[in-house]
Amino acid sequence: MPELRLPLDPGVRRDLDDLADAQGRTPEEVALDAVRAHLRQEGTRVRGVAGEPAREHADLLRRLGE
Repeated sequence: MPELRLPLDPGVRRDLDDLADAQGRTPEEVALDAVRAHLRQEGTRVRGVAGEPAREHADLLRRLGE
């Protein structure tokens, strides 16, 4: 799997390490889960926004397709 390097300021790194320790996980596992959750959330939001014009103009799009 390709690696991604993220520069973290000391406070963020300390928080990440503390959370990982509290959960009995590695900082990498916590960070990867956070990235995946963010991508799911943003993907859902973007798909919703992208679909708005199609819903708004569904009748016009249908007529253009005829």
